[in-house]
This record gives sequence, C-alpha cells and structure tokens, in this order.
Amino acid sequence: MKDLEIRDDRAAGRLEALTGGEVVGRIEYFVLESPERALVPVHTIVEPAHEGQGIAGSLAREVYAIAGREHSPVASLCPYVTRWAERHPDEARPADADLLTAAKEWLSAHPGRF
Repeated sequence: MKDLEIRDDRAAGRLEALTGGEVVGRIEYFVLESPERALVPVHTIVEPAHEGQGIAGSLAREVYAIAGREHSPVASLCPYVTRWAERHPDEARPADADLLTAAKEWLSAHPGRF
C-alpha cells in the first residue's frame, strides 16, 4: 500500500497504520524491561474495510525494524506477528523462551492492559 504511514505511539503502546490520516490498523504492544528490554506485540487489528491490503504485514515488519534500531528483541504474543515472523526468518529472529515466558507473566500480571 503506497500511501500507508506507520506511526509508533509508544506512550499508548500502539503501532498505527494510517492512510489519508485515518488509522486503518494497529499492533498493540508493550515494552518488557526484564529480564531484558523487548518489544512485545499482543494484538494486530486491521479495520475490515482495509483487510487484504498488506497492512498487518507492514505493521509486523515495522515492529521488527523498530526493535532492530533499538537493539531489542521481539517477544511476540500476537498470533499474527508470530506467523509473520515464521514466514520471514531473514527479518525476524525468534525470541528466547525465557523472554517469552517473562512476557506472558507480565501480561498475566496486567490483565486490564489489553
């Protein structure tokens, strides 16, 4: 999608995809600080009218790009991002099992967050 803009709203924990100023998709995530800093995608959502246009894939790619720029791993708890990463091993390194466990524990301890 050529007019897609991706914006990281770190304070809100959202990576948003916009087209024409309208949010058409997002990945909801949090930043894990321990046992190491990591980006943890939890949900990927694309508005129904915009499905099938590559928006979710663009968002997943950007999560890994941001993590790379920040020298942090991605510990995906989002089924879509996890499947995307499996299909793009050249762009998405798998997370360490201990990091995934810590991400799940954080999410469990913050039930109202997502």
